[in-house]
Amino acid sequence: MKVMLRKDAKGILSAYIPKKDLEEPIVSMEQADMWGGVVTLANGWRLELPEMGPETVLPCTVEARRLGE
Repeated sequence: MKVMLRKDAKGILSAYIPKKDLEEPIVSMEQADMWGGVVTLANGWRLELPEMGPETVLPCTVEARRLGE
């Protein structure tokens, strides 16, 4: 699924899923740099993000996979 990742002015990371019209803050990350690991959203959804370089600029749209429906 397409997911837009962004960081607000306070530095809080969030994920927006356009197909669901859902935006939730990211509350935990498996990897410190986020990429190539699993992130957990405030609503409990877990998303597996693709491998990307640490220099990737936010906001960006990626193809993520939702885990454990």
